[in-house]
Amino acid sequence: MKVLVSGATGLVGSELVPSLTSQGHEVLRLTRRQAEEAHDIRWDPSRKELPKGRLEGTDVVIHLAGENLSQKRWSPQFKQTLRSSRIDATRFLCETLAQLKSPPKTLIAASAVGYYGDRGRDLLNETSPPGTGFLADLCKEWEAACEPARAEGIRVVNLRFGVILSPKGGALAKMLTPFKLGGGGVIGSGNQYWSWIAIEDVVGAIQHCMTHEKISGPVNVTAPSPATNYDFTKTLGSVLNRPTIVPMPAFVARTVLGEMADELLLSSARVMPNRLSETGYRFAYPSLEPALKHALAPQPAKH
Repeated sequence: MKVLVSGATGLVGSELVPSLTSQGHEVLRLTRRQAEEAHDIRWDPSRKELPKGRLEGTDVVIHLAGENLSQKRWSPQFKQTLRSSRIDATRFLCETLAQLKSPPKTLIAASAVGYYGDRGRDLLNETSPPGTGFLADLCKEWEAACEPARAEGIRVVNLRFGVILSPKGGALAKMLTPFKLGGGGVIGSGNQYWSWIAIEDVVGAIQHCMTHEKISGPVNVTAPSPATNYDFTKTLGSVLNRPTIVPMPAFVARTVLGEMADELLLSSARVMPNRLSETGYRFAYPSLEPALKHALAPQPAKH
């Protein structure tokens, strides 16, 4: 298939693109930087710049681009940047796709389990209502921004990502240094659920959604065994063979990180991947300990 990917150099995109290419798909990359290769297409959502002609005849669009949530404290200005990089950019892309003579059959767009907000021990699936808070509102509007594509008859899949396990970036990469130094520990009460997913299963789930034409709407991209922060902490410490005795009380997390602490670290979302399971997706890493062992295994040296 001819596949267009935005966010191709990000945490997910950098794993997805080589996987798609190895399967024989032709991959075009939407980039905000200067196009360096023939397969690169430069776009600038803030200026509404995107060469329509280059998108004609694309079979699938996988839209992963968006500013990193944990890049800095959530000042009013940065929250606006987060909204613009997700909601405005997604709407512009979808409006452009809807105007093509030959629009893609499928749009697979990123979202997050932040959609559900802080829900304690409730078991959540794709039919659960949205929560409250900045992240929940952001995810709700982010998904709604796909409406121009959906209205044009494009099959739209909204991927609600959990905490992605990769040593190359995201939450796990940030946790490794303190844990390796013996400074890791439970955050807040430790009772909050973290819905996690191995990076291999993120790539697998995207490809599953590409080929299963009956899948549309929200899809939880999380492993079937969400863990409490306490269990996550103890398992990570065990895999790294390090103690986990330095807790981070909630007030310290809030002092250091502000509002982001409540929404990313202290809130609880016990999310189940019902749509993936119902449509026959087989998880490579359904359990946390094997997933962490694989993610943190020494990488073979490149010659």
